[in-house]
Amino acid sequence: MFMGLCVMLYNTSCKSKKEEKEEQGKLLVTSPLLMDTALVNQYVCQIRSIQHIELRAQERGYVQRIYVDEGQFVKKGQLLFQIMPKLYEAEVNRTQAEVNYSEVEYNNTKRLADSNVVAPGELKMAKAKLDKAKAELALNRTHLQFTEIRAPFDGYIDRFQVRLGSLVDEGDLLTTLSDNSKMWVYFNVPEAVYLNFKATHENEKPTVKLVMANNEVFKYPGVVETIEADFDNETGNIPFRATFPNPDGLLRHGETGNIQMDEPIKNAMIIPQKATFEILDKKYVYVVGKDNKVHSREIKIGAEMEDIYVVTSGISPDEKILLEGLRKVKENDKIAYNFEDPKSVIANLKVPAE
Repeated sequence: MFMGLCVMLYNTSCKSKKEEKEEQGKLLVTSPLLMDTALVNQYVCQIRSIQHIELRAQERGYVQRIYVDEGQFVKKGQLLFQIMPKLYEAEVNRTQAEVNYSEVEYNNTKRLADSNVVAPGELKMAKAKLDKAKAELALNRTHLQFTEIRAPFDGYIDRFQVRLGSLVDEGDLLTTLSDNSKMWVYFNVPEAVYLNFKATHENEKPTVKLVMANNEVFKYPGVVETIEADFDNETGNIPFRATFPNPDGLLRHGETGNIQMDEPIKNAMIIPQKATFEILDKKYVYVVGKDNKVHSREIKIGAEMEDIYVVTSGISPDEKILLEGLRKVKENDKIAYNFEDPKSVIANLKVPAE
């Protein structure tokens, strides 16, 4: 009886080890997954200030004072440059004297007209002379104000194009001023992406991300607010404009980067990248047939995302593909396998391929 028990235990142990070995020899198989997803597209972009203007001299003269420095933040109305005002101050004083004289002359004529000593026409002539003098005074005061260059809005001063004592003519460039409180970011989008965008974002303004030149993602998202009117016939692209808040002043006019914009894909067929292999720049998978034999099949990739491919042709959703052990098999090998639900596979894609 003891011998029979030993034999039974031995047979049970051998059977268990055999089943375990068979289980270890099985490969992992899954199927493509149909689901709605979003492709993250990247576009080279140009970053521009929401306001970026040239500050130019409005009168001819020498630069008498410079009140700010290059790169300085200035407030609206702050005095930046002073063009030599002496000539315009003299003109203001001259026309002020003419206004004073014309006022005295008008008042005297009015008293005489009220007493019927002079004709009403002389009073009108005196009034016209006074109005002309006042108009000339206002014009000369405007010219004098033009010798002061003030900031039209809050912003950053760029490099000076003049120095103290420089002689400038009317219209000469002094510097530029940038309002960086918000930034306009321009990027070009292909026609197909534009059509998909319009179909999925008809009544909303989607958000986008900005990847800066150091590959860091700007911490504030932007909003696509504007699409230009026309396509570029040579490139087939149309410019988009996204607005980004810039409260920390990190972004500056003229920077470059990349825009990340999600493109929704309806009913996409998704497979893990690790289920594929490449031959001469073509992508393949191993399809497991009903006879449990593997056959290589070329597939077409419509989009690539982290760890997954969106497949456009080559396989169907009801077929099984080899997920792991691609290097362990060859064409027409018959395999034993375990099937893993594709939803579970997609959720655990950080597992390295074998």
